[in-house]
Amino acid sequence: MHSQDWLVDHLRRDGVVKHHAVEQALRRCDRKNYVDADIPHAYIYQDSPLPIGYHETISAPHMHATCLELLREHLKPGARVLDVGSGSGYLAAAMGLMVGDEGKVIGVEKHPELAQLSVANVRRDHPELLDNGVVELRAGNVLGDALEGEEPFDAIHVGAAASSLPDVLVKKLKPGGRMVIPVGRQWEFQVMQCIDKDPDGKVHKRDLMGVRYVPLTEPGDTSWEE
Repeated sequence: MHSQDWLVDHLRRDGVVKHHAVEQALRRCDRKNYVDADIPHAYIYQDSPLPIGYHETISAPHMHATCLELLREHLKPGARVLDVGSGSGYLAAAMGLMVGDEGKVIGVEKHPELAQLSVANVRRDHPELLDNGVVELRAGNVLGDALEGEEPFDAIHVGAAASSLPDVLVKKLKPGGRMVIPVGRQWEFQVMQCIDKDPDGKVHKRDLMGVRYVPLTEPGDTSWEE
């Protein structure tokens, strides 16, 4: 029967998971705790996205692994991390395991009901991440006021496609930090971009691969749900 270890073994064989820290985080975060309870077991560990309600999905495991690999050098113990569109909480939990007890991962999810569900998911899988304050999951919109008063981050993961690179997120990236974000038009293929800010604050951008994500929307925009 398929399991989380089977899935990670598959991602290692395919060369998606390359480093020990990423492998360990993924082995410790069981995908079954972050998908709908009525999803058949046969589908849970397939390398494909799954619906989690509210017109959202949990990303395919190879995309989670790819993003963790891209951010790995910035997910060191003690790092400060932002997960935009944190969905069911899966990637926030994995990043929480990587940054350790001295780190901080803030997940921001625009659907309050999904944000509540993600807290329950993480509590089922790794309650210590919530109890010790390493992972904090909240409802909000980063294109609104959700990041007001927040200090900059070492790493930013964006799990929804922006029509253009959001300046508010670039400003919240520390010098020396990295962001991965899909950019492109809604409901079309987008480009996953890697945004690096050098120690002097200069921003460097490179395109990585074609992807397809749900849209990153402005506060109050529900047109994409229709």
